[in-house]
Amino acid sequence: MSPSDLLKLSGIAIVVIGLAFRLRPTLVVVTAAIVTGVVSGLPLFTHAGKTGIVDMLGKGFADNRLMTLFILTLPAIGMAERYGLQEQSAVWIRRIHAATAGRLSALYQLFRVIVGALGLRLGGHASFVRPLILPMAIGAAEAQGGKVSERSIEEIKAAAAASENYGNFYGQNLAPVQAGILLVYGVMQGLGYSVSLWDLVMYTVPVVAASLVLGFIQFSLLDRGIRRGSKVTQ
Repeated sequence: MSPSDLLKLSGIAIVVIGLAFRLRPTLVVVTAAIVTGVVSGLPLFTHAGKTGIVDMLGKGFADNRLMTLFILTLPAIGMAERYGLQEQSAVWIRRIHAATAGRLSALYQLFRVIVGALGLRLGGHASFVRPLILPMAIGAAEAQGGKVSERSIEEIKAAAAASENYGNFYGQNLAPVQAGILLVYGVMQGLGYSVSLWDLVMYTVPVVAASLVLGFIQFSLLDRGIRRGSKVTQ
């Protein structure tokens, strides 16, 4: 490998050093991209038929701008939490005597499967789990057996996150318009297999059903552990 080829790898060194010194990731990545482009002989701006580095960065941001829309929800969620969203959701769930942390997690997993099957995209952890599902699950556990131990709280956090991951990951494959199904469909077509999008959806149904059953078992064991822990503390 020639010295000029090694220089083209300088961006990797910039990323490693920048992250090691805990510099701003965005600044580090953009600097690495610019340095790599300049070393490779690319102009900063489009000139003489050559696409410039700045234009590439701008196009990349514009093409993926939808990925940053979730940032707009963060101030609203923070404001809602500041004015007692978590406390009110916990108070409300305590009034439902049949509610438990496990049942709530299982119900939320089913909800995410249905939403995914409809082809809708929700914020997930940031929009639902952190501000709503988690405090409701903890409130349900407190109504079930009084004070909840730190270990049980951590287990409830894991269960709430797992319900989101299970439901979203498998549920979105029930909609033929989702990226996962379209990716599999494109690969299958490229390999010469004649399949339709609905064929892929139908093959996904047993997997989704299995995930719901296994999730229900996991969350039922969570409730059992919480009840056992509350009896020990009493």
